[in-house]
Amino acid sequence: MEKLMGVIHLDSEQNLLKELTYFRCGAAVPYGSRYRLIDFVLSNMVNSQVQDIAVFTRKKYRSLMDHLGNGKPWDLDRKRGGLFILPPDWNDPTDLSKGDLQHFHNNRDFFDRGLAEYVLITGTHHICNINYEKVFQEHLESGADVTAIYQPIQILEHEHASEKKLELNEKGEVTNITTDTSNRNLFMDMFIIKKSLLMELVDYCIARKKENLLLDGIIENLSSLTVRSYEYKGYLAVINSIESYYKHSMSLLDIDVYTQLFLNRKPIYTKPKDEPPTKYTKSAQTSSSLLANGCVIEGTVENSILFRGVHVHKGAVVRNSIIMQRCEIQEGTLLENVILDKDIVISPRRTFIGAPENPYVVAKRKVM
Repeated sequence: MEKLMGVIHLDSEQNLLKELTYFRCGAAVPYGSRYRLIDFVLSNMVNSQVQDIAVFTRKKYRSLMDHLGNGKPWDLDRKRGGLFILPPDWNDPTDLSKGDLQHFHNNRDFFDRGLAEYVLITGTHHICNINYEKVFQEHLESGADVTAIYQPIQILEHEHASEKKLELNEKGEVTNITTDTSNRNLFMDMFIIKKSLLMELVDYCIARKKENLLLDGIIENLSSLTVRSYEYKGYLAVINSIESYYKHSMSLLDIDVYTQLFLNRKPIYTKPKDEPPTKYTKSAQTSSSLLANGCVIEGTVENSILFRGVHVHKGAVVRNSIIMQRCEIQEGTLLENVILDKDIVISPRRTFIGAPENPYVVAKRKVM
């Protein structure tokens, strides 16, 4: 899809995932036993034939850069185009831009050199498997200035309260974007806009000392712009807190949910590790769990998600928990409703129990 380029915009990310974002940005948080949050939107773009993709980073992006590399797992290691990781290394003394407009202004070369006429702008905390080609086709047919992607939510939950919502008229046009807690039209932080219009709005906002493209460039100009909506009907998980991260991660143990996200459409790609299959000894007992390669299971694992390289020693019990890469759970330990970040060692005969609505979280590289 040569007419559409992608921007994964991380500037609005906050440290909502607490311990999981102490040492990394939200886009790099591990998810689903082998992925990172950014893998989903990046794979969706690649599967929709978007070949020029920029990642706008602001802080704590070392882990993200290590994960993305040159983009090869997503077939983005190209001589022309491909993946561009664009940290905030700007040295223009005349630059007057502020907020997220700095990324668009200071990375103007990415847009000028790209051959695409339209831009798809997204965040990373809405997890789905969406076909952007269908969205783009509808955008072209409608003649809209902007097409915003949303999903009508049947049951509003805690993670939806702070999310942006679309107010729509009878034609499906956006009349306002708010955080009204009673509005069910959840904006998925994804929209398509013509590149020339995007640059005009960026310049318009900077000239007026504005700071936010969506709020100051689009919402404030809804009276003069035609902003249409696209209803997404597939699986969607909003990851904006530890509670929502735990809830939606554990929901992947439901085969119907797993199928909706991973098996109904094109694949989700991630950085490969080339590790051996998980080893189960005679004392191992596992049930209703999702285990990545490279694990060694000697104890009991129930209703849990284990990432690559986890070692559960004999006599240890892991229940209703998420254990990330290379953790070691030693003999006689009980973990229940726990999230362990990477490279954690749990000493023998320890007990850590959280609650489903408030899991016990341990930041990475600790000995407990």
